Amino acid sequence: MSQGGKIKVMQVIARMNVGGPAVIVADLMRGLDSTQFEQILVTGYCDENEADYLETVATDVKATRIAGLGRSISIIADLKAFIALVNKIKSEKPDVIHTHTAKAGVLGRTAVMLSRSKAVRIHTFHGHLLHGYFAGWKIKLVIAIEKFLASHTNHLIAVGTQVKEDLLQVGIGKPSQYFVFFPGLPAPAAPSKVQSRKNLSLDINQLYCTFVGRLTQIKRPDRLLDVVAATVARNLDIHFLVAGEGELLESCRERAATENLPVTFLGWRKDIDQLFAASDIAILTSDNEGIPLTLIQAAQAGLPIVAPRVGSIADIVLDGQTGFLTSTQAGAMASALSALVGDESLRAKLGSAGKSFAGKNFSLAKSLADHANLYVNSQKQ
Repeated sequence: MSQGGKIKVMQVIARMNVGGPAVIVADLMRGLDSTQFEQILVTGYCDENEADYLETVATDVKATRIAGLGRSISIIADLKAFIALVNKIKSEKPDVIHTHTAKAGVLGRTAVMLSRSKAVRIHTFHGHLLHGYFAGWKIKLVIAIEKFLASHTNHLIAVGTQVKEDLLQVGIGKPSQYFVFFPGLPAPAAPSKVQSRKNLSLDINQLYCTFVGRLTQIKRPDRLLDVVAATVARNLDIHFLVAGEGELLESCRERAATENLPVTFLGWRKDIDQLFAASDIAILTSDNEGIPLTLIQAAQAGLPIVAPRVGSIADIVLDGQTGFLTSTQAGAMASALSALVGDESLRAKLGSAGKSFAGKNFSLAKSLADHANLYVNSQKQ
């Protein structure tokens, strides 16, 4: 342990791009009791088309940057990052090394082994690495690597129930190694709907459905536009707000303009709480998800949610109770939206239930307590 008897925890994540993993890690850095834990954040650099969470939101969180630890794959850069990680582990001598995201999990846990550190090894699976990212021989290689690393990891954390079950199904880790820790978010402190719409220059009488997420292939913004087109074909009076950036932003803008779709692209936003406060419905169209934090935020704002039944979304959205879980077909999602657009009382009922459910299951206090207890108990074993 560090001086003063604190438990020294090294958090290792490939990059702190705006998204769920960065939010969770930043909250751990800020929220864990500083009298009990000494924390070190080690991360890489974001790609050019990504917003860096440490530079845009969590500017108070300090980090050690290691070039090559980010998303891009390069044998030379990865080797340099690996050596830097080994040296960092040897110099800091942490009690716990907690890795996040796939690349950091591979390099970080391998570095722990090579450095012969006695630190407790913890890895969090923030999403479904088995679906939507790799195929063919690549997925077989990923599974083989993760099986090996799991056998050299003390504890595995999954952010959702289905994430855990899918990993166990292919033999990654043992049930006794796993914990399911839902992400936790502070309760939003946004203005009223009327004030939020005024602040955002939105029509007070328009019905808004909001999508928040990276505009990348796994999030399927093309499917979102298919849903929008389907609502137009059904003459639904609804406008869509899209908050996020990514490599598909421009192509989505071009299609929306060409087809004259009722969509406003807002780019990356810092005021998501206010955006949801101004909205009536939330939507996500991904091929797969772990636990999307944006849906937790939507539920906290009291919005009914329409999303595909993929990944661990069912941990957030209770079908028919807090929103609608559908197939990934645009027509099915448009049908769910149609039911909500035409029934204000249904929107209020589902939104209220979702807000209550989120408050009980996805609080920041619970997430911090889960992690703190794991770190403390790991030192007793």
